[in-house]
Amino acid sequence: MPKIEVDDSYCKGCGLCVDFCPQGIIELDQDVITAKGCHPARLVDEDKCTGCANCATMCPDVAIKVWR
Repeated sequence: MPKIEVDDSYCKGCGLCVDFCPQGIIELDQDVITAKGCHPARLVDEDKCTGCANCATMCPDVAIKVWR
């Protein structure tokens, strides 16, 4: 089953992954603030992830790994 993993130490909460996810299953986690003071991205519904890797491709900080 595909899923993504976000490394909070790299994620700056820019939201590009949120915008480019065709399934609409990534959001910025408003309950978490990283050491950089950002809300990191998180996968909302793992069952709907297709493993397309749009999120990882668009991430300027290489903070997302896609597992297929």
